[in-house]
Amino acid sequence: MEDVPAGPGNSPSVGRIALPERARSPWWELGRRLLLALGILVGTVLLVYLDREGYRDTGDATAEDPFGTISLVAAIYYTTVTLSTTGYGDISPVSDGARLINAFIITPARIGFLVLLIGTTLEVLAARGRELFRIARWRKNMGHHVVVIGYGTKGRSAVDTLVNNGLDRDHVVVVDPSPVALADAHADQLAVVSGDATRRGVLQRAGVAGADQVIITTGRDDSNVLAALTVRQLNPDAWIVASVSEQENAPLMRQSGADSVITSSDAVGRLLGLSTLSPTLGTVMEDLLTYGEGLEVAERELLVNEVGMPPQSLPDQVIAVVRDDKVYRYFDPVVTLLARGDRLIVVRPAKELPWAPRPGTHNEDRADQD
Repeated sequence: MEDVPAGPGNSPSVGRIALPERARSPWWELGRRLLLALGILVGTVLLVYLDREGYRDTGDATAEDPFGTISLVAAIYYTTVTLSTTGYGDISPVSDGARLINAFIITPARIGFLVLLIGTTLEVLAARGRELFRIARWRKNMGHHVVVIGYGTKGRSAVDTLVNNGLDRDHVVVVDPSPVALADAHADQLAVVSGDATRRGVLQRAGVAGADQVIITTGRDDSNVLAALTVRQLNPDAWIVASVSEQENAPLMRQSGADSVITSSDAVGRLLGLSTLSPTLGTVMEDLLTYGEGLEVAERELLVNEVGMPPQSLPDQVIAVVRDDKVYRYFDPVVTLLARGDRLIVVRPAKELPWAPRPGTHNEDRADQD
């Protein structure tokens, strides 16, 4: 599925919050049960009218018609007062056949009719109450989360990477106007705010003001720029990662407030070119971008026993060092020896190995801890 644009051309809702784990709308259930109740009512009316010779209407009895002939209107009247358990008694079954039908068909229909109406009312009220409670609890607990704007191919891949690296799905909120994206996100157990991400109200409902990171990955660069501007206005401190289709739009995206900009078309084009020039190199690059298999690129803290060592001497293949929020290549003279507070960008096996330590997995002490 291609990424769904969130631009002005769409007709999004007004920022409705939709949480996962709800199979059907309670209003859909209400409509379905009302139709079932109407079916019971119509069926019972036909049953009484077809067997009208077995009923006596004392209310319409006259000298010419002492038994009161049952008309269609009388059948409807008798059915409604019977199924609602009102039972005025002016129309009553007198033949054995009519009494048997009342005992074995109309009485169960009456019970089913009441169960449908009363049960539906209680269920709708309870479901609506549960939904309001869940949304209120979600709002209360939401904070320091990740907002993903656009849940197409790139958005889903970004969420998969975050979840596979330990982020709880409860801390991810998707913003997308597409019903398809809503269904996909709910299938992935994610909360969704339906609407256009360029609107402040929609982003406010997604809790952008309290988010730590925002990923912007709609299918249109202009929508991404507008969304980045709006996010930055609502949250000056959020880390914004945005994708653009064309390289020429990357500077504009950075000016709009994005901290990191990924040019999807150029990245794919470079990978295609590398695979053409060297199929082996293309395979390795694809391996680095695939989570959980072969090699992976990761960022980790420096361990205590690694302080003062050259980057090349570590078990992990260090390709860059982050020092004072600046990135240095491993061969840069500034990072000849590793120092406390450094963070490492490494290439290592995707599976945990004793000689490729991940901080905390083998009770190691990190260099940034006292």
